[in-house]
Amino acid sequence: MSKDSTRPQGRRDQRRPGAPARPAATTPTRTPTPTRAPATTPTALRRHHHRPTPQEQFAERLLAVLSGRRPVHWMLGHTIGEAYEQLVQLAPRTPLRTRGTLPVVRTCGGFHPRPGVVEAFASIAAGEQVRAMAFRLEQGRDLRWRCAAVELGGTPAAACAPA
Repeated sequence: MSKDSTRPQGRRDQRRPGAPARPAATTPTRTPTPTRAPATTPTALRRHHHRPTPQEQFAERLLAVLSGRRPVHWMLGHTIGEAYEQLVQLAPRTPLRTRGTLPVVRTCGGFHPRPGVVEAFASIAAGEQVRAMAFRLEQGRDLRWRCAAVELGGTPAAACAPA
């Protein structure tokens, strides 16, 4: 086999003398995918583009502390007033800890009595057991939300303190 001196080395796209012409390469055409209008129903927005509300974020935080998954000091800077002391009293007993099933926030909601304040509630489920949690959030001048009070199952944290 002899080398063809007219053929440049390393170029595969050139045609050999006497070889049939190749058809021009065509780009496959793509069929455009139909575009869907963005979801505008409240349910669709919650499902796809839901940004957690302050009460949902705090319900998860409080659940983590009161179930023993996070230490109480994790809430420093996220509480004001007596809320931290309430958590200090509640957390050692881990009132939302369950055996076997991991507790989760099932529902969460809130009422805005005035701007910058949310009176919130959450139901915590673990298997067949459901517990209630209520808490108050207040927005500071820095626009950050902080927990101002916590109650479990209708019993104020102060009433749960050991005598």
